Amino acid sequence: MAVAKAAAKQMTFLYEGTDKTGKKVKGQLLAGGETMVRDVLRRQGIVVQKVKKQSRLAGAGKKITEKDIALFTRQLATMMKAGVPLLQAFDITARSHANPAVQKLLGEVKADIETGTGLSQAFRKHPKYFDGLYCNLVAAGEQAGIMDTVLDRLAIYKEKMLAIKGKIKSALMYPAIVVVVAFVITAGIMIFVIPAFKQLFESSGGELPALTQMVMDFSDLFVEYWWLIFLSIGAAVAAFVQGVKRSPKFSAMVDAWTLKLPVFGMIIEKATIARWARTFSSLFAAGVPMVEALDSVAGASGNAVYYDATIKIKSQVATGTNLTAALQDAKIFPNMLVQMVSIGEESGSLDSMLGKVADFYEREVDDAVDALSSLMEPLIMVILGGLIGTIVVAMYLPIFKMGSTV
Repeated sequence: MAVAKAAAKQMTFLYEGTDKTGKKVKGQLLAGGETMVRDVLRRQGIVVQKVKKQSRLAGAGKKITEKDIALFTRQLATMMKAGVPLLQAFDITARSHANPAVQKLLGEVKADIETGTGLSQAFRKHPKYFDGLYCNLVAAGEQAGIMDTVLDRLAIYKEKMLAIKGKIKSALMYPAIVVVVAFVITAGIMIFVIPAFKQLFESSGGELPALTQMVMDFSDLFVEYWWLIFLSIGAAVAAFVQGVKRSPKFSAMVDAWTLKLPVFGMIIEKATIARWARTFSSLFAAGVPMVEALDSVAGASGNAVYYDATIKIKSQVATGTNLTAALQDAKIFPNMLVQMVSIGEESGSLDSMLGKVADFYEREVDDAVDALSSLMEPLIMVILGGLIGTIVVAMYLPIFKMGSTV
């Protein structure tokens, strides 16, 4: 209890000084007071010139991201492999991290370890940052005495998952931004530019071409109801996001629908299979029993369709069905994965085979995203050019008509 209180009183200090070579150094340190900071730095051979407590506002609003956890895992794995004691590794990792929220989190985990709590149990107290998969792998490493190996596998897993998510976001973000920008530009033309042409055409009299009249009607709609249009779109997006978050049934429908999207669905499917295989490989290699591993794999799949299929596979495996037969029965996994799992089961190298499958589909995602990016640019230019060109032609048709009658 006393240790926990001491950890809670720790604060972040900013320091400046010079090292043994005379080079200027600066950074931050988590400690109980300025004296402790100076003592720690002096033991590191740093001549302290300036120490000040970091204001709370400086760290306000900074959240702990998946990238922060991945970086921490990689640093901890590296230090454990180098033989650095666990508590010292936590100290070094916390001091080297720029995010005060991460420093606080690691301080709390370290305080629990100092009171005798196991590392996996200390992580389980923070489920927001360390999920069941993370904790199960760490627990397996503790039991087998291979913590450095497990942490290295966990770091690789986190880094791979971040890379896949980054690829998917980059594939979806570019067209989404272009669509939004195109809508805003079109709305601006409809609200501010078209009405000026409308006054010109009304003053000249005569019947307008059908295309021009249609654009004018759309312009009238935007001018009169622009606030309702923007409000409706915003409300629809908010309702969709909340529906995905709060309704498991609606979220499952969206997951199934995304897999059927042209082009994007194929990328999402490959990314899901890569994540599924990578998770299973990491858990099985760490010695987690297959049934327990499948439970974590289902949660880490990130898609309701694959979650339901994996839960069904888990129940079949628990009753004695081999994994290959259960995968075939699910009918959503590619034949390559099923065959590799079959070879892995026969040869006793299931974790290696799943790792190869994950590598293959991660490369497939990379290639698909690169191909999509090169395809989207000219396609979007054609769509935007066609949209703006149609509006321009619609506005100039009456002018050409008036010119031909003169």
